Amino acid sequence: MPPVPEDLFVKCVKLAVAANAEFVPPHETGAAMYIRPLLFGSSAQLGLSPPDAYTFVVFVMPTGVYHGVHAVDALILEDFDRAAPEGTGSAKVGGNYAPVLRHSARAAGEGFGITLHLDSATRSEIDEFSTSAFIGVRRDGDRVTLVQPDSKNVIDSVTARSVCEIGERVFGFKVEKRRIAYEEVQEFKEVIAAGTAAALVPIRSITMRSRNDKFTFDCGADGQSGGEVCVKLLQTLKGIQAGKIEDQFGWNCIIDQAPPAEWLEGATGHEKDVDGINVP
Repeated sequence: MPPVPEDLFVKCVKLAVAANAEFVPPHETGAAMYIRPLLFGSSAQLGLSPPDAYTFVVFVMPTGVYHGVHAVDALILEDFDRAAPEGTGSAKVGGNYAPVLRHSARAAGEGFGITLHLDSATRSEIDEFSTSAFIGVRRDGDRVTLVQPDSKNVIDSVTARSVCEIGERVFGFKVEKRRIAYEEVQEFKEVIAAGTAAALVPIRSITMRSRNDKFTFDCGADGQSGGEVCVKLLQTLKGIQAGKIEDQFGWNCIIDQAPPAEWLEGATGHEKDVDGINVP
């Protein structure tokens, strides 16, 4: 697939959000508007050959916190590989998500809020969670290190990159992106799942049944709200997103232009005011 030009991508996202501004949840609810860009081949053909045309669309929808607001237990999937060793694990394609649904549903029925994948080639290194990136937190006294897996089969998570940058520039944490052996997991003080819809989710435990392993991690005094590092990173990320903390990174994008009037007339059975954008 050809890459979508950045200026076109940003313009489409802005228009989609502006056209649906009334559905942006109030900041204090903790909910958000999820933006889902999609690129697909759309030329008229049935053969297995590259399309002649592609269509780019942007969906937006209000959403709550994907995994809830409390710590969850993780299960390592040992009977299913998310992606082949030389496959498309680093691409955000539907084929990397839909096949795991029955496995994650079964795990949920057994009390696990999230599932984790090891590398498909050796099953000896951490890749990522089924829905989110993996961040391990190491502590040596007052020194904190955030560790991300360096694997060609994981998504380059913008949320993980953002919170690691926050950790490094705001709190002075060290950041490492490297291979993480399974045996190292038990050495982490905290483990965090990071994703667009999930934001940051503290991981209470990781279980690997074939070894009878269950590693537990700091999730705060109540065992639910997250360890010290997770809470700092999440509060700062959310504060920047909500405009309550200064955005020193240049991440926020102000949407101050309404979409074309013809987009809005009759959209919900009545005309909308397009002189400005009012977010509830």
